[in-house]
Amino acid sequence: MNEEKILTKHPLGKSGKNIDKQKYEALKKAILSALQKKELTHDELFDRLNQSLKGKFSGNISWYGETVKLDLEARKLVQRTSGKPPKYRLKSK
Repeated sequence: MNEEKILTKHPLGKSGKNIDKQKYEALKKAILSALQKKELTHDELFDRLNQSLKGKFSGNISWYGETVKLDLEARKLVQRTSGKPPKYRLKSK
């Protein structure tokens, strides 16, 4: 069985990771939906991801979450605020 992969991007131009496309899509959807209503800190975002994906996801949610979050930042879908602590929000169109 040939699983489709996606090469993620990194906002600082570092090399991306080659990850399973289904896992990427699941995390992308969870991240974007978590940020739909308000800005979240890193911890709040990852608490939400763990809650929404627990039992439905094989693999380390935090590792994949970080990889996909960085990719979404690089693709300008998610923005990191400059506050302390930084928060994440959907990039306004």
